[in-house]
Amino acid sequence: MLRRQAVRESAARTYAHCLPVVPVRARGLTIEGADGRRYLDCLSGAGSLALGHNHPVVLEAIRGVLDSGAPLHVPDLATPVKDAFTSELFASLPAELAADARIQFCGPTAVDAVEAALKLVRTATGRSGLLAFTGADHGTTPTAPDAPVTRLPYPQDFRCPFGVGGAEGARLAARWTESLLDDPKGGVPAPAGMIVEPVQGEGGVLPAPHPWLRRMREITEARGIPLIADEVHTGVGRTGAFWGVDHAGVVPDVMVMSKAIGGSLPLAVLVYRSGLDVWAPGAHAGTFRGNQLAMAAGTATLAFVRRNGLAERAGTLGTRMLTALRGLAADHPCVGDVRGRGLMIGVELVDPETRAAAPDFAAAVRQECLRRGLIVDLGGRHSGVVRLLPPLTLTDEQAGAVLDRLADAIPAAASRRPH
Repeated sequence: MLRRQAVRESAARTYAHCLPVVPVRARGLTIEGADGRRYLDCLSGAGSLALGHNHPVVLEAIRGVLDSGAPLHVPDLATPVKDAFTSELFASLPAELAADARIQFCGPTAVDAVEAALKLVRTATGRSGLLAFTGADHGTTPTAPDAPVTRLPYPQDFRCPFGVGGAEGARLAARWTESLLDDPKGGVPAPAGMIVEPVQGEGGVLPAPHPWLRRMREITEARGIPLIADEVHTGVGRTGAFWGVDHAGVVPDVMVMSKAIGGSLPLAVLVYRSGLDVWAPGAHAGTFRGNQLAMAAGTATLAFVRRNGLAERAGTLGTRMLTALRGLAADHPCVGDVRGRGLMIGVELVDPETRAAAPDFAAAVRQECLRRGLIVDLGGRHSGVVRLLPPLTLTDEQAGAVLDRLADAIPAAASRRPH
């Protein structure tokens, strides 16, 4: 199968190049390959499996729709399945937004929802520019030819663009943004919106400082710029709160959601303030925006996370894992930084002497993890960050096994490095 895949599939595929695994069974954190090997999966469908593989409540919800004889796909039409999903989703939103929200069911992927968000704010404001941040990944939006994008500094400690990090680095990043927007000669097209990830995912697991995110809300609100929160990676309890913006108490104008909201099936939605709802019917369409199985699986996932306090559990367990990994960093100079929020964790690997990013070493650590039965992802601006995205159902025992295997893989990869 792997040989046939290599011959038949596109060179653009990603995970297949580094994960020569043929999954045949999966449950929770565990995947079993066709060769009989078992793996702890901390990729979790690129973060889409909030409850892990084949969770019973998800399977029950899917079977319920199949057994009912309900249609499996009906774009736009009202159905009991859609109504239940929308009600459960709205119950989880920041109260101020939920009281005045509209929802758009987009195509099945996050890219569709991001594109919809951009169309929405451009239509509502009559402007075309977009404010985004260095290191951000929002699908195709930054390269859209008719959407000029201004990249702003995203605060971080380890590789602070201003060289200071901490609260001062975040303050300078906010000041830069404010100054640029208020400079009539700054060359920034009038922005239709600002899009921000509460924690950058592909950018290397970079949590936005709470005061900085609140300042972005103040800056955009004062200038009539809609604030778009990209919750594709951070939503549904991943960061220790139900939504990433909840940590800072920020209420955005628009929220982009995908991945976990479909309960492992393809689903993407846009939720926004009603005052922005000025686009015409068909302004953003797409055939596959009525997936009833995904809505049912999503409802079950949202409800299970809420009823069982899994967001809070992710926050508690994530803090413990971060503490353990920082202890590991103290013993291994190749670990430059450990960061994250909840069960969204990043370990940045570096050259011990220069502290430069070490993408080849990170790739070697990923392979050593795989040899030990642990699946991890890489990210960051040089692909030098090992990312852990375990399901929110992770047990203490499983967390210990993940940490043990990673702790074993890092020195093993280091011992193979040329000196």
